[in-house]
Amino acid sequence: MKVILQENVEGLGYLGDVLTVANGYGRNYLLPRKKAVLAEDRQVKLLQHVKRQIDQKAKKELEALGDIGKQMSNVSLTFEVQTGKDDKLFGSVTSMDIAEQLAAKGIEVDRRKIQLPHPLKELGTCKVPIKLHRDVVANITVNVVKQASEEPVAEAPAASEDASVASTETE
Repeated sequence: MKVILQENVEGLGYLGDVLTVANGYGRNYLLPRKKAVLAEDRQVKLLQHVKRQIDQKAKKELEALGDIGKQMSNVSLTFEVQTGKDDKLFGSVTSMDIAEQLAAKGIEVDRRKIQLPHPLKELGTCKVPIKLHRDVVANITVNVVKQASEEPVAEAPAASEDASVASTETE
């Protein structure tokens, strides 16, 4: 049985593919669930027309995403994070943090398109790929640096506490 797929089917094919499938599979699964239609002459001609339109639209979209990808490749993000002993991070830098900083710079990206295999938990520089399209991937630079410490301010209250303890002892 020849069918035209109306949507992507895992393990079988993609939208618009003309395939030969077993009669039972087509009749009992694909056709009732509207995942495919029978490949008749009229349907094939309609499919070819729709494919041409989709291809033209996809080319324009791909060109636009290519330009955006080139601009994004020049982007560098810096995260100042608190660190503890031995420069270990308190928390991590996640794809959500990266998406928020990109939005602050005026670049709207869905956080699921940021291909961060695991949250960044170390200081340093890293290239993070952003998959804008299956053919367009932009790599941005992410710098994770230690936050400027405020240790002298933290010591001052401790000194005043010692003075207050000393003044209460004399009384």
